[in-house]
Amino acid sequence: MKKPKILYLVTEDWYFWSHRLSLAQEAKWRGYEVLVVTRVNQHGDRIREQGFRVIDLNMQRRGMNIFKGLAAILEVVKIYKREQPDIVHHVAIKPALYGSIAAFIARIPGVINAITGMGYLFISKGFKVCIIRTWISCLFRFLFRKNKTYIIFQNSEDMEMFIISGIVRKNQACLIRGSGVNVDMFVTTPEPPEPIIVVLPARMLYDKGVKEFIDAARILMRKNYKTRCILVGDRDPENPAVVSKEQIQQWQEEQVVEFLGHQVDMPSVLAKAHIVCLPSYREGLPKALLEAASCGKPIVATDVPGCREIVQEGINGFLVPPKNSVALAEALIKLITNKELRLKMGSRGREIVLRDFSEKKVVTETLAIYQRILAK
Repeated sequence: MKKPKILYLVTEDWYFWSHRLSLAQEAKWRGYEVLVVTRVNQHGDRIREQGFRVIDLNMQRRGMNIFKGLAAILEVVKIYKREQPDIVHHVAIKPALYGSIAAFIARIPGVINAITGMGYLFISKGFKVCIIRTWISCLFRFLFRKNKTYIIFQNSEDMEMFIISGIVRKNQACLIRGSGVNVDMFVTTPEPPEPIIVVLPARMLYDKGVKEFIDAARILMRKNYKTRCILVGDRDPENPAVVSKEQIQQWQEEQVVEFLGHQVDMPSVLAKAHIVCLPSYREGLPKALLEAASCGKPIVATDVPGCREIVQEGINGFLVPPKNSVALAEALIKLITNKELRLKMGSRGREIVLRDFSEKKVVTETLAIYQRILAK
């Protein structure tokens, strides 16, 4: 009997490795042939070692150049026609758009589009971006309504917005909250000694609230709180909201923050932290916060879609208004000055992850959609 073939279309190989590897591993274990189409950088060989075929893809995340876009779509069409997968699983906005067009042309029977976050395209208020957003929404409205097409949302607010706007039908929308977290890897450890360490784990993008974090750190310094504020994560030159190297260097020279860059061993990073902070403007459901909660860390985040899924106000952390560094600093001070509150909130965060956000739960729910497609 021929194995069903699942093809993952993901822009970056590192994102597949960090957010979809466990899903693909379980699919392979259950008898699927797994193919990964991505821009190969540093993780290609590691993905192949898992027993997956990898096809290098020339798709840029940044920009909406129509000629580059058409070239990328044609490239994906050729792959889909040659490989003829039973299911294609597109991850993020641009793969969902290009992949859905390619799947329509190549007549792929099953399509899954995972909306992992609305990103720069839906956050920005610029006129040009608004025009592009309207055009893409119209395309989605046509492409997403095809038979055997399902849309996975990471938070209920994004899902409701797509349903109300008529982009997707209710019976096509699936709520699977995040990518899940490995609760056996991200575990609670005793709180480290002071000084208090506050970590912002994210790509270095302005729309992750990096500037607000810096301003809040300055407030803590002026009030003489002996706190180390640390940025953990790579810059992302493909994203229009990227923070420049020069700006990060300037912040370091000010001694307002420390910059660790990308860290492979995030459990160790989190074990050394007292508080985790993500003042993002909007999220799908941030894996970094799931990992922090799984490690029993109290969280301060913004009161926006995605962050609200994991942070329960006053229970496992605090939610503050976006783009408000004063409110951010005030919430951090509540935790900096109260060890009992930190430990109590951290413990509740771990309970929430075990109940709602484990990797096993997310993988099981996603594989159920695959089975639904194959059964039709």
